[in-house]
Amino acid sequence: MSLPPLRTLYFEDLEIGMSESLTKTVHSDDVVGFAEVSGDRNPIHLSEHFAARTPFRTRIAHGLYTASLISALLGTRLPGPGAIYLSQTLNFKAPVRIDDVLTVTITVSELVERGRKARLSCVASVGDTVVLEGEAVVKVPGRGDPGGVD
Repeated sequence: MSLPPLRTLYFEDLEIGMSESLTKTVHSDDVVGFAEVSGDRNPIHLSEHFAARTPFRTRIAHGLYTASLISALLGTRLPGPGAIYLSQTLNFKAPVRIDDVLTVTITVSELVERGRKARLSCVASVGDTVVLEGEAVVKVPGRGDPGGVD
């Protein structure tokens, strides 16, 4: 995965409909690394032998690994550095398998002036299949805020 350079957007820069995406091939090393960092060593993620006996018939990525790519976009591109994650809903629709090409897109769906909050719709897909959808709420710095990112 290669993200574009960091971009800081202030609340005043945001518009409903703005979006940002990233595409990532999910590698076995990513899933193993996520298991190490998170402590979630469920064998459905790590053992092909175990996973072969599940309805998925193969290893799958952690759902929160997929969700972590939403966080990557929020913290680096839309709105970027300085944003504070307030909440996230996640609805898992389908599995993400090793070597799947995953596309995550976030879109500004509402701007709340009071408290400078942005609501963003979040969708992850593999090809035409939606694997995750949800909504994030972030607090966004305004221009000239003390401690804001410049």
